[in-house]
Amino acid sequence: MEKRALGRTGLSIAPIVFGGNVFGWTADEKTSFQLLNAFFDAGFNAIDTADVYSAWVPGHQGGESETIIGKWLKQSSLRREDAIIVTKVGFDNNERKTGLSAQWIAEAVDASLKRLQTDYIDLYLAHKPDADVPLEETLHAFSKLKEQGKIRSIGCSNYNAEQLQESLDVAANNNLSRYDVIQPEYNLYTRESFEGPLADLSVKEDIGVINYFGLAAGFLTGKYRSKADTEGVARSYRVGDYINTRGLAILGVMDTIAVETGAKLADIALAWLLSKKAVTAPIASATSLSQLESFKRAVDLKLTDEMISLLDKAGA
Repeated sequence: MEKRALGRTGLSIAPIVFGGNVFGWTADEKTSFQLLNAFFDAGFNAIDTADVYSAWVPGHQGGESETIIGKWLKQSSLRREDAIIVTKVGFDNNERKTGLSAQWIAEAVDASLKRLQTDYIDLYLAHKPDADVPLEETLHAFSKLKEQGKIRSIGCSNYNAEQLQESLDVAANNNLSRYDVIQPEYNLYTRESFEGPLADLSVKEDIGVINYFGLAAGFLTGKYRSKADTEGVARSYRVGDYINTRGLAILGVMDTIAVETGAKLADIALAWLLSKKAVTAPIASATSLSQLESFKRAVDLKLTDEMISLLDKAGA
């Protein structure tokens, strides 16, 4: 499987990243191990998680996803260097504010390393901006971790173009490591926060893009077309937001393309993302081996220019 350069990180990444927020939530440990084995057997090589996953589940504290990944790494026959582990720091854990202070980053990375059962993290992301901490302090803390060998590369999630540019300026002016990867929300439905200035800046500065919610919390699989369809679904609070005139219009165009190509809607949604110049690799989750098959089909699916144009217009 052809791999893509992840910005200036020096990492080569397969075209789809496994979204590990499901581990310990909608996928138990046994299922998670099966999914990870199948994912890497198929030629993919990157997993995305965060220290806060899955604190939203009653009885969870956060770190459950990292713990499962760590157990899998320990028992896997895979060489550590063949897996790219992405994790994040700085998202509030329930009522507890964490943030991006140097002290918290130093504590959090050691906790993540312990849960992941590894001595380094390939890509460490600031999970969201922290207005209470100077960017110089955060970037200095990340730079120190790189010097110590605890992390290989750094990036940020949920930053807009202005915030990303400011971080690049601070890094350059203070001789600190810069964010080489951005993780925005981006899919056929949610486009305005990435397309335009943020996408342009990412291309200009050779910043890798691993976007989350590539399947819009499952909406772009076509399974949910009415509020009734979302009853009992783990992410019903998110999926319901897409069920409106625009969302259904997007599904309508996807249905037409599915008939023409024989592809499933999830394949089309991911293939559309892979057609975008600024996107390195979308993040997608799966809770079954059948869902995982969509990743392989999406990589092989070639949408025509006309199909891409129709999808662009439907979700504009």
